Amino acid sequence: MVFLGFLLVAAALAVGAGVVLDNTDPANLVVFGQAVPVLENEWQVFLAGAGVAIVLVSGMLLIYSGAARRVRARRDLRDLREEREESLTTLEMEKRRLQRELAHARQNSPRQGGRPQAAPREPAVQGGPGTGRPRAGNRSQVAATSPFFDRGE
Repeated sequence: MVFLGFLLVAAALAVGAGVVLDNTDPANLVVFGQAVPVLENEWQVFLAGAGVAIVLVSGMLLIYSGAARRVRARRDLRDLREEREESLTTLEMEKRRLQRELAHARQNSPRQGGRPQAAPREPAVQGGPGTGRPRAGNRSQVAATSPFFDRGE
């Protein structure tokens, strides 16, 4: 496609150069009932037409690019809406599943006084001689060693 575009541009330039070089006869250009005094030869009229064509093509390109941008933005917005809806549906399904699991867990758990029982705690290990741990109140007797603070420099 790009190669074909280049061929068409080259052909148009060649035809334009031929028209400009071969038409040197005098001409009158009238726009909206007024004669244009600057354009006196046929090649000048042709170049004026080429300029108008360039302006026309530029306007069409702007229209096309603006429409393409709008279509792309609408497509992206539609995709985002669909994605959000899917996300909401997934979250609602997850919420219902968790509510069912919670209701099932509440029905199957033993209760004391209307509240679920707390998990049993591990017995606290008391420190002291023979345990390798300091007593709760004697933390100051433990020497703090760290490779970051005791560098021996």
